[in-house]
This record gives sequence, structure tokens and C-alpha cells, in this order.
Amino acid sequence: MHIHVVRAGETLWQIANYYGVSINSIVQANGLQNPDLLVIGLALIIPTEDIYYTVQPGDTLWAIASRFGTTVGFILQNNQIADPNIIYPGMVIYIPALRHRIQPGETLWQIAQRYGVSLQNLIKVNNITNPDLVYPGTILIISRKSRPVIDVNGYIYMLGQQAVPIVREVGRHLTYLSPFAYLIREDGSLQSIYDVPAIQAGREENVIPMMSITNFTSTSAGQNLASVVLNNTQIINNLLDNIISVMKDKGYAGLNVDFENVLPRDREAYNSFLQLTVDRLHQEGYFVSTALAPKVSAIQPGTLYEAHDYPAHGRIVDFVILMTYEWGYRKGPPQAISPLNQIRRVLDYAVSVIPRNKIFFGFQLYARDWLLPHVQGQEAETFSVQEAINRAIRYGATIQYDVVTQSPFYRYTDAQGRAHEVWFEDARSAQAKFDTVKEYNLRGISYWALGYPFPQNWVLLEDNFIIRK
Repeated sequence: MHIHVVRAGETLWQIANYYGVSINSIVQANGLQNPDLLVIGLALIIPTEDIYYTVQPGDTLWAIASRFGTTVGFILQNNQIADPNIIYPGMVIYIPALRHRIQPGETLWQIAQRYGVSLQNLIKVNNITNPDLVYPGTILIISRKSRPVIDVNGYIYMLGQQAVPIVREVGRHLTYLSPFAYLIREDGSLQSIYDVPAIQAGREENVIPMMSITNFTSTSAGQNLASVVLNNTQIINNLLDNIISVMKDKGYAGLNVDFENVLPRDREAYNSFLQLTVDRLHQEGYFVSTALAPKVSAIQPGTLYEAHDYPAHGRIVDFVILMTYEWGYRKGPPQAISPLNQIRRVLDYAVSVIPRNKIFFGFQLYARDWLLPHVQGQEAETFSVQEAINRAIRYGATIQYDVVTQSPFYRYTDAQGRAHEVWFEDARSAQAKFDTVKEYNLRGISYWALGYPFPQNWVLLEDNFIIRK
């Protein structure tokens, strides 16, 4: 895949022609609703196995060739480079995909072995429906990309029957599905949710259901509720009995504990609760995970952070989900929702105290629109990335990209003359996050939350990773 940023005056026909792909393939990859309407700064996924690599500081042609499994000679052959020793940051190098013409008697397995790629990858890249029916003369694209295997979780709070089409649409990209959430009560009972349709839809897509419990609601922070439960052994045992009962009844395979705003004085009580939970649930054959606030150090102050003991969670539970989003809070000032510079600070701390194979990178799927000037406490509008793009087109906004946070944004004036600022995700920011997951060698990605359309994300996810099912 390649990412192209729309320039002034460009048409989709021109872009498709430049990359040698069909307009329809670009429309499908990006979920474009009107291919005749583009906006300056829009990042488009170009579905091609050809590589357009932007030279970075310190790069050499030899290093670039090694990275993409080719030779310096092949790069020179396909680029007008006068001196192979002189390349510069920002320069775009074109590396066409390898192509193979099938010879009589050849099998896909033999071709995959010859080029050192997996048979599954060869079939997927070339959209082969029947691997046993290949014909001499057919030209196959050989992908140079090696994709790591990761786990992917998706939280969903749109429940009942409305969850079914959402899960069916993206289920093939998920390892786990987490309907959100069972609210704990002071006596250890649980406030139920209508999660059966989501679980059943997930099962049809070979997705593992993960039960989620929490102590907070949209109107209550839940710190006192958590304190009551965590400090009473009888209530904890009752809660665990109820959790196991629900898991058996609904077919859940594991538990995700999302306790937030836990009082700092209850830190050790929370750790003890997690150990008891793991001891009980492991005996029953279930796994346990937790959701963690995005901390950058062990001593970070604040009710959201202090009771979340990273080393303890990393030692006790099977894996953790870092909630690396919500810097751009809906009631706060406009800013990037998931700024990568801040996320990297969280990851630097997390990997120092939690095994990397236990860490999920939290990824937000929504956009936000703030009124300007911002008034403290005034709530931003939350909607999908697709709506963010449509809104930019509707108001003729120019999409900008903040390189520090690796996040797109734009400003516009509505029909009432009010100024707005929108922060969202696009193909560039998604790719930057996927590159970070690979750089830190993390276990997986967790999405908050399913139900906000972002077609580019799922195309790039499949292009970067093999999803464990």
C-alpha cells in the first residue's frame, strides 16, 4: 500500500493514472462516498504493491535496498538517480513490485518457495479464489512485505441487534471482541448488558469473546464504588462468582478489568483483587486482562494513574491494554486525541516494567469537533473518521497534518458563522501507529470503539499485520 496526500487541483483520475491502479480500487480502499469530491490534504491509500519510499535522514541506497529485499542496481534502474551516493531526505524512491509469469507445470507452492514468501500471502496479494486453478502466462505480484502476527481486540458499546452488522463487517480483523461493559455493584453483583447478539456475530467470524467489567459510567467516576468492593473479601468472592457465572452462561473465554479512578490508597487492594481474580479464573480455564491509564512514570500523580501499578499488572495478568487515547478529551481544549509523541512516552515506560508480549496498543477510531474559541467544559462533538472527511469536503477545509503528534486536523466555519477545529485519524496517522507497534514489538492493538467507520484503518491493518485468529 502507498499513501498519497491530495494536492490542489488533483483529480482521482489523475492519481489513479499516476500509480497505475483503477479509480474503483482507490474508492473501495478509502471508503470514498463521492469520488468526484476531494479535499486538499486528504490522505488516500493507493492499493498497490509498488513501493514509494520517502528517504529519511541517514538513509543509504544499500540500506533501503536491504529493507525492501531488492538491490541497489534495481533501484537505480527504476529511478533517475545520477549519483547513487547522493540521496537526500524527502526524496521519493520508486521500487516496483516483483512480478512472476507462471510457467507450464508450476504450482503456487513452488512459486512461493522460490521467492521466499508464504503461500497464504501469495494467494491474498493476487486475489486468488482457487489456488488449484492457476494458468500458465498469468502474472503474479510477489509482495516483499513480511507481516508480524498480532492480536487485535475491539471494544464495542453499541450493543443489542445494532452490534451485529458492525461485528460482521470488521470481525475478520479481530482476535477478541469486548462488549462494554458489565458494571459492578457494591454487593458484588453485576448490571447486565445485552451482549448475546454481539457474541454470536463474533463467533461466526471466529472472534474470541472477552467479558469486560467496569466501575464507572458516563455520569459516575466510580472511585467510591471501587473502594467498597476492593476492600471487602466477601464482596470480591461474590463478584468473582457472578463473573464466572456470566462467562459460563454467555460463552466468554476471558475477562477484561477496566477499573478507573481507583483511589490511590486502594492501589494494593486493586493488585490483590487482580491476583485473586487470576487465581480463580485460571483454575476455570479463563484468561484475565486489564485496561491501564496511559502513564509515563511510576510516580505520575492523579486519581486516574496512581492506583494503576504497571509492574504489578504486568506480573499478575495475562495481558494489558494501554488506553493510549483521550488526550483530546471531549470536554477539554481541542488537540490530537491520540498524539504519537505522548504515546511513545507511555510505551517507553510500559516496556520497561511490562513484558512486550503482554502489551496492547490502544487505538481510537473516532474524530472530534470543537467549537472555537473553546470554553472550558463545553463538550466536543464525537463522530466517525468518515464523517470528519465528509465535513472537510462539505466546508471546503484544507486538511493539515501535525508532524509532532502524527495527527491530521482542520478548521472550518459553519453556516452560522461559528469556527470549528476537528482532530481525527487518517491513513498517515494509522500507518505511523502501526509502525510504532512493530518498532516496540508489542503483542497487539486494541480499538476503542467499534461502530465508527474508518475503512482505511482496516485496509492498512491487513497490509501491515497477520491477525491471529
